[in-house]
Amino acid sequence: MEYIIGKIKVKAMARLGKKIDREIEEIKEKDKKPEREKSLFREYFELIAETAVFVFFVMTYVVQAFQIPTGSMEPTLLVGDFLLVNKFVYARPQGAVESFILPARKVQRQDIVVFKFPRDLSKDFVKRVIALEGEKVEIKDKEVFINDRPLEEHYKVHNDSQIFQKNNHYQYDDVIRDNYGPVVVPPGHVFVMGDNRDNSLDSRYWSFLPTTYIKGRPWLIYFSYEAEKDAYLKNGLKDRVRKFFRFLFKVRWSRLLRVIF
Repeated sequence: MEYIIGKIKVKAMARLGKKIDREIEEIKEKDKKPEREKSLFREYFELIAETAVFVFFVMTYVVQAFQIPTGSMEPTLLVGDFLLVNKFVYARPQGAVESFILPARKVQRQDIVVFKFPRDLSKDFVKRVIALEGEKVEIKDKEVFINDRPLEEHYKVHNDSQIFQKNNHYQYDDVIRDNYGPVVVPPGHVFVMGDNRDNSLDSRYWSFLPTTYIKGRPWLIYFSYEAEKDAYLKNGLKDRVRKFFRFLFKVRWSRLLRVIF
Protein backbone atom coordinates (compact mmCIF):
# COMPACT_ATOMS: atom_id res chain seq x y z
CA MET A 1 0.00 0.00 0.00
CA GLU A 2 2.75 2.41 0.92
CA TYR A 3 4.47 1.47 -2.32
CA ILE A 4 1.41 2.40 -4.36
CA ILE A 5 0.98 5.71 -2.50
CA GLY A 6 4.63 6.53 -3.08
CA LYS A 7 4.29 5.81 -6.78
CA ILE A 8 1.25 8.10 -7.03
CA LYS A 9 3.18 10.86 -5.29
CA VAL A 10 6.06 10.48 -7.75
CA LYS A 11 3.71 10.75 -10.73
CA ALA A 12 1.98 13.78 -9.23
CA MET A 13 5.30 15.49 -8.62
CA ALA A 14 6.37 14.71 -12.17
CA ARG A 15 3.17 16.23 -13.59
CA LEU A 16 3.55 19.26 -11.35
CA GLY A 17 7.15 19.65 -12.51
CA LYS A 18 6.10 19.53 -16.18
CA LYS A 19 3.36 22.10 -15.54
CA ILE A 20 5.83 24.41 -13.83
CA ASP A 21 8.27 23.97 -16.73
CA ARG A 22 5.52 24.90 -19.24
CA GLU A 23 4.61 27.99 -17.26
CA ILE A 24 8.25 29.04 -17.10
CA GLU A 25 8.60 28.61 -20.89
CA GLU A 26 5.46 30.69 -21.47
CA ILE A 27 6.82 33.44 -19.25
CA LYS A 28 10.10 33.36 -21.17
CA GLU A 29 8.26 33.60 -24.50
CA LYS A 30 6.26 36.58 -23.26
CA ASP A 31 9.48 38.24 -22.17
CA LYS A 32 11.07 37.62 -25.58
CA LYS A 33 8.13 38.93 -27.65
CA PRO A 34 8.54 42.62 -26.74
CA GLU A 35 12.25 42.30 -27.47
CA ARG A 36 11.46 40.96 -30.94
CA GLU A 37 8.91 43.72 -31.55
CA LYS A 38 11.41 46.29 -30.39
CA SER A 39 14.06 44.80 -32.62
CA LEU A 40 11.71 44.85 -35.64
CA PHE A 41 10.73 48.46 -34.94
CA ARG A 42 14.37 49.42 -34.66
CA GLU A 43 15.18 47.76 -37.98
CA TYR A 44 12.40 49.66 -39.77
CA PHE A 45 13.41 52.90 -38.12
CA GLU A 46 17.04 52.48 -39.13
CA LEU A 47 16.02 51.58 -42.69
CA ILE A 48 13.82 54.68 -43.00
CA ALA A 49 16.51 56.90 -41.47
CA GLU A 50 19.21 55.56 -43.79
CA THR A 51 16.93 55.98 -46.83
CA ALA A 52 16.11 59.56 -45.82
CA VAL A 53 19.80 60.41 -45.43
CA PHE A 54 20.59 58.84 -48.81
CA VAL A 55 17.76 60.70 -50.59
CA PHE A 56 18.81 63.97 -48.94
CA PHE A 57 22.41 63.44 -50.07
CA VAL A 58 21.37 62.58 -53.63
CA MET A 59 18.95 65.51 -53.96
CA THR A 60 21.48 67.92 -52.47
CA TYR A 61 24.69 66.89 -54.24
CA VAL A 62 23.90 64.51 -57.12
CA VAL A 63 20.61 65.25 -58.90
CA GLN A 64 17.84 67.82 -58.77
CA ALA A 65 14.27 67.54 -59.99
CA PHE A 66 13.24 70.42 -62.25
CA GLN A 67 10.03 71.28 -64.09
CA ILE A 68 9.89 73.30 -67.32
CA PRO A 69 7.46 76.18 -66.66
CA THR A 70 7.76 78.19 -69.91
CA GLY A 71 8.30 77.64 -73.61
CA SER A 72 11.66 79.40 -73.90
CA MET A 73 13.49 76.14 -74.66
CA GLU A 74 11.01 74.72 -77.16
CA PRO A 75 11.17 72.50 -79.10
CA THR A 76 14.00 70.84 -77.12
CA LEU A 77 12.23 71.09 -73.76
CA LEU A 78 8.47 71.52 -73.49
CA VAL A 79 6.21 73.04 -70.88
CA GLY A 80 5.26 70.15 -68.60
CA ASP A 81 8.57 68.27 -68.89
CA PHE A 82 9.98 67.05 -65.57
CA LEU A 83 13.76 66.71 -65.58
CA LEU A 84 16.52 65.19 -63.53
CA VAL A 85 19.50 67.54 -63.41
CA ASN A 86 23.03 66.19 -63.05
CA LYS A 87 24.65 68.38 -60.39
CA PHE A 88 28.01 66.56 -60.45
CA VAL A 89 28.87 67.15 -64.10
CA TYR A 90 30.45 70.59 -63.51
CA ALA A 91 31.61 70.01 -59.93
CA ARG A 92 35.24 70.68 -59.15
CA PRO A 93 36.79 67.46 -57.81
CA GLN A 94 39.09 67.65 -54.80
CA GLY A 95 42.08 65.40 -55.51
CA ALA A 96 42.92 62.65 -57.98
CA VAL A 97 40.75 59.98 -56.35
CA GLU A 98 37.63 62.14 -56.52
CA SER A 99 38.45 63.04 -60.12
CA PHE A 100 38.58 59.35 -61.00
CA ILE A 101 35.37 58.41 -59.16
CA LEU A 102 33.38 61.51 -60.13
CA PRO A 103 34.64 62.69 -63.52
CA ALA A 104 33.62 66.27 -64.26
CA ARG A 105 34.14 68.62 -67.17
CA LYS A 106 34.02 72.29 -68.00
CA VAL A 107 30.97 74.01 -69.44
CA GLN A 108 30.95 73.67 -73.21
CA ARG A 109 29.22 75.55 -75.97
CA GLN A 110 25.67 74.29 -76.69
CA ASP A 111 25.37 72.64 -73.26
CA ILE A 112 21.91 73.00 -71.73
CA VAL A 113 22.31 74.23 -68.17
CA VAL A 114 20.10 74.88 -65.14
CA PHE A 115 21.20 77.92 -63.16
CA LYS A 116 20.19 80.48 -60.57
CA PHE A 117 18.60 83.47 -62.26
CA PRO A 118 21.01 86.39 -61.68
CA ARG A 119 18.17 88.86 -61.05
CA ASP A 120 16.45 86.59 -58.53
CA LEU A 121 18.62 83.85 -57.03
CA SER A 122 15.56 82.08 -55.60
CA LYS A 123 14.50 81.11 -59.13
CA ASP A 124 16.05 78.49 -61.42
CA PHE A 125 16.26 78.98 -65.19
CA VAL A 126 17.27 76.63 -68.00
CA LYS A 127 19.00 77.84 -71.18
CA ARG A 128 21.65 76.81 -73.69
CA VAL A 129 25.26 78.00 -73.54
CA ILE A 130 26.09 79.95 -76.69
CA ALA A 131 29.40 81.68 -75.98
CA LEU A 132 32.21 81.02 -73.50
CA GLU A 133 34.51 83.41 -71.66
CA GLY A 134 36.79 85.44 -73.89
CA GLU A 135 34.65 84.91 -77.00
CA LYS A 136 33.01 87.67 -79.01
CA VAL A 137 29.31 87.15 -79.56
CA GLU A 138 27.12 89.07 -81.98
CA ILE A 139 23.62 88.60 -83.37
CA LYS A 140 22.86 89.88 -86.87
CA ASP A 141 19.30 89.57 -88.15
CA LYS A 142 18.61 86.61 -85.82
CA GLU A 143 21.84 84.77 -86.75
CA VAL A 144 24.47 84.23 -84.04
CA PHE A 145 28.16 84.87 -84.73
CA ILE A 146 30.98 83.69 -82.45
CA ASN A 147 34.32 85.39 -83.11
CA ASP A 148 32.87 86.68 -86.42
CA ARG A 149 31.90 83.18 -87.57
CA PRO A 150 28.27 82.04 -87.92
CA LEU A 151 27.23 79.45 -85.34
CA GLU A 152 25.50 76.36 -86.65
CA GLU A 153 22.35 75.82 -84.59
CA HIS A 154 20.05 72.98 -85.60
CA TYR A 155 18.07 73.20 -82.36
CA LYS A 156 16.80 76.79 -82.48
CA VAL A 157 13.44 78.03 -83.79
CA HIS A 158 12.08 81.44 -84.79
CA ASN A 159 8.32 81.89 -84.51
CA ASP A 160 8.33 85.54 -85.58
CA SER A 161 9.55 86.32 -89.09
CA GLN A 162 9.83 90.03 -88.31
CA ILE A 163 13.36 91.35 -87.78
CA PHE A 164 13.75 94.46 -85.62
CA GLN A 165 16.35 96.92 -86.83
CA LYS A 166 17.87 100.07 -85.34
CA ASN A 167 16.36 103.21 -86.86
CA ASN A 168 15.31 106.63 -85.74
CA HIS A 169 12.53 105.24 -83.54
CA TYR A 170 12.96 101.80 -82.02
CA GLN A 171 12.50 99.86 -78.81
CA TYR A 172 15.80 98.62 -77.38
CA ASP A 173 14.34 95.34 -76.05
CA ASP A 174 12.88 94.58 -79.47
CA VAL A 175 16.09 95.30 -81.36
CA ILE A 176 18.44 93.25 -79.16
CA ARG A 177 16.25 90.21 -79.75
CA ASP A 178 17.38 90.13 -83.38
CA ASN A 179 20.48 92.36 -83.44
CA TYR A 180 22.82 92.33 -80.47
CA GLY A 181 26.43 93.21 -79.75
CA PRO A 182 29.18 92.65 -80.52
CA VAL A 183 30.29 91.99 -76.92
CA VAL A 184 33.08 89.91 -75.38
CA VAL A 185 32.18 87.44 -72.64
CA PRO A 186 34.14 88.34 -69.48
CA PRO A 187 36.15 85.77 -67.47
CA GLY A 188 34.09 83.47 -65.28
CA HIS A 189 30.93 84.00 -67.35
CA VAL A 190 29.01 82.49 -70.27
CA PHE A 191 26.39 83.82 -72.68
CA VAL A 192 23.16 81.80 -72.70
CA MET A 193 20.04 81.82 -74.88
CA GLY A 194 16.81 79.88 -75.19
CA ASP A 195 16.17 77.65 -78.20
CA ASN A 196 12.88 79.48 -78.78
CA ARG A 197 14.76 82.62 -79.81
CA ASP A 198 11.81 84.96 -80.23
CA ASN A 199 10.36 84.09 -76.81
CA SER A 200 13.20 83.78 -74.33
CA LEU A 201 14.40 85.93 -71.43
CA ASP A 202 18.14 85.30 -71.63
CA SER A 203 21.57 86.95 -71.76
CA ARG A 204 20.42 89.37 -74.43
CA TYR A 205 18.28 91.04 -71.78
CA TRP A 206 20.06 90.47 -68.45
CA SER A 207 23.69 90.13 -69.61
CA PHE A 208 26.21 87.36 -68.92
CA LEU A 209 25.74 84.39 -66.59
CA PRO A 210 28.39 83.78 -63.88
CA THR A 211 29.51 80.16 -64.10
CA THR A 212 29.24 79.92 -60.30
CA TYR A 213 25.45 80.21 -60.68
CA ILE A 214 25.26 77.06 -62.81
CA LYS A 215 23.67 74.23 -60.82
CA GLY A 216 23.94 71.39 -63.32
CA ARG A 217 23.02 69.94 -66.67
CA PRO A 218 19.62 68.37 -67.49
CA TRP A 219 20.09 64.65 -67.93
CA LEU A 220 16.75 62.88 -68.26
CA ILE A 221 13.04 63.63 -68.82
CA TYR A 222 11.46 61.33 -66.25
CA PHE A 223 7.88 62.54 -66.83
CA SER A 224 6.02 64.81 -69.23
CA TYR A 225 2.45 65.94 -69.77
CA GLU A 226 0.69 68.51 -71.95
CA ALA A 227 0.62 71.45 -69.57
CA GLU A 228 -1.06 74.73 -70.45
CA LYS A 229 1.08 77.69 -71.42
CA ASP A 230 2.09 79.69 -68.33
CA ALA A 231 0.41 77.07 -66.13
CA TYR A 232 2.77 78.01 -63.31
CA LEU A 233 1.00 81.37 -63.07
CA LYS A 234 -2.45 79.81 -62.66
CA ASN A 235 -2.97 78.81 -59.04
CA GLY A 236 -6.74 79.08 -58.52
CA LEU A 237 -8.81 76.09 -57.42
CA LYS A 238 -10.22 75.46 -60.90
CA ASP A 239 -6.72 75.77 -62.35
CA ARG A 240 -5.36 73.22 -59.88
CA VAL A 241 -8.14 70.76 -60.71
CA ARG A 242 -7.52 71.25 -64.43
CA LYS A 243 -3.79 70.68 -63.90
CA PHE A 244 -4.50 67.48 -61.97
CA PHE A 245 -6.62 65.95 -64.73
CA ARG A 246 -4.18 67.02 -67.44
CA PHE A 247 -1.40 65.47 -65.36
CA LEU A 248 -3.31 62.16 -65.33
CA PHE A 249 -4.74 62.02 -68.84
CA LYS A 250 -2.41 64.15 -70.99
CA VAL A 251 0.83 62.22 -70.53
CA ARG A 252 3.40 62.51 -73.33
CA TRP A 253 4.42 58.86 -73.30
CA SER A 254 6.96 59.29 -76.12
CA ARG A 255 9.01 61.73 -73.99
CA LEU A 256 9.25 59.57 -70.86
CA LEU A 257 12.82 58.55 -69.92
CA ARG A 258 14.27 60.54 -72.81
CA VAL A 259 17.94 61.43 -72.40
CA ILE A 260 18.70 65.12 -73.02
CA PHE A 261 21.61 66.05 -75.29
